[in-house]
Amino acid sequence: MDQNKIGERILGCALKVHKAVGPGLLESAYEACLAHELRKAGVEFERQLTMPLIYDGETIETGYRLDLLVAGLVVVEVKSVEQIVPVHRSQLLSYLKLGGYRLGYLLNFNVSLMKNGIIRMANGL
Repeated sequence: MDQNKIGERILGCALKVHKAVGPGLLESAYEACLAHELRKAGVEFERQLTMPLIYDGETIETGYRLDLLVAGLVVVEVKSVEQIVPVHRSQLLSYLKLGGYRLGYLLNFNVSLMKNGIIRMANGL
């Protein structure tokens, strides 16, 4: 499955979650619900994946964790905030660069319409 198809599956699952539970919950709740929907859809993913930082040739254990890595290709960062701010975008872009991933989604579930909480980002590598 290519990255765009994976993205479509992720967004379909996110829409289901948002429709079922709405805004106002903790990020961890949305992440768990999204993981459940991905599992039901038969989409492979890893949750809370530890990502080391390679700096100056050394591995630095920093505790960075990807919320979800879907099909080994697409990074999903789950938020439940009033508003996405530039640092949220920067966080996702950093994860894409550090992991060598090309595509990521920033999903803010704390919105009245889920379509307003979706940001797709690509890393030019």
